[in-house]
Amino acid sequence: MWQTPGRAAGAARELAAEYADEALLNHSVRSYAFGAEYARAHGLAFDEELLYVAALLHDLGLTAPFDSHTLPFEEAGGHVARALTTGLGWPAARRARAAEVIVLHMREDVTAAEDVESHLLQVGTSADVSGLRVPEFDPSFVESLLTAHPRLGFGASFLSLMQSQATRKPDCAAAHLIEGGVATRIARNPLDRAAG
Repeated sequence: MWQTPGRAAGAARELAAEYADEALLNHSVRSYAFGAEYARAHGLAFDEELLYVAALLHDLGLTAPFDSHTLPFEEAGGHVARALTTGLGWPAARRARAAEVIVLHMREDVTAAEDVESHLLQVGTSADVSGLRVPEFDPSFVESLLTAHPRLGFGASFLSLMQSQATRKPDCAAAHLIEGGVATRIARNPLDRAAG
């Protein structure tokens, strides 16, 4: 459920499952599902394969094997996407798009008109991390998504990863989120109340 067909999607899922713990993997799937559902509800056409691959790989830069000591986690994740999709034979422009979507998901100012996949990944991750726009989604959709891909303490573990990034890379987007009070938003996420 909530997986696109095809070789690229399967490879992205396999790679994410190998390196991310179950809570982070489930977050990646939920991020895709929220983004895709938002697109459906708002009549937005998007590249399903591109969004899925980007969603499944977007946080691998937070895992120890891919955590760069010099790059923000989203840029490291973009490089993971480039490497995987190179092996899949994606042309250079499509590889660059996968990386771009992952990098831009950390920005709140990318509109659907400018870049629909980056916007959808930002919507999906924001919904899952801090509960932004969750009330806009059908409760039955949210319930079935949480049942299929439970949170497993995701909020606390993700906050810890973000705090680590902020401490080691004080100019990165994660640091700005920490400074901006993301810990409070994570603690108030209605998805954790729904899952409890």
